[in-house]
Amino acid sequence: MALIRFRSFPQALDPSRDLTDTQTQMNRLFDNFLGQPSLSGTMERAWAPPVDMYETRNEVVVAVELPGLNEKDIRLSITGDLLTIQGERQWSDEVRDAAHYRQERWFGKFERALSLPIPVETGQVKATYRDGVLTIKLPKTEGVKPKEIKIDAV
Repeated sequence: MALIRFRSFPQALDPSRDLTDTQTQMNRLFDNFLGQPSLSGTMERAWAPPVDMYETRNEVVVAVELPGLNEKDIRLSITGDLLTIQGERQWSDEVRDAAHYRQERWFGKFERALSLPIPVETGQVKATYRDGVLTIKLPKTEGVKPKEIKIDAV
């Protein structure tokens, strides 16, 4: 069952008005979902940096795009099978009072919590940050590393 907003008779005869209202509502829904600023400016923008996670023979590798950050602005932690990446991209003071025509870069705090697909050696994790990409190498535990089995000819 669809709910239709009540309108007076002349407004009810205009089908393009329904389409415009629907478009406005969909835009507002997507803007709120994606963290775009609302018209009132009261919503805090949140962002999540893109992440790639893949497995090699001996380790799980996580690559996170964090351009414009300093390695001191990033915090990593592992609890059980959960890798947490936190940080904050600061707003540049030189453009704080400017009148913006477009603002697509994200600023503020972020946090990504990623479930690791397999057990890893937490004491041997290595993280490097270069050219705006954080690369985290998590060695697999011995129990999950593939072992080759020799086949004897009979």
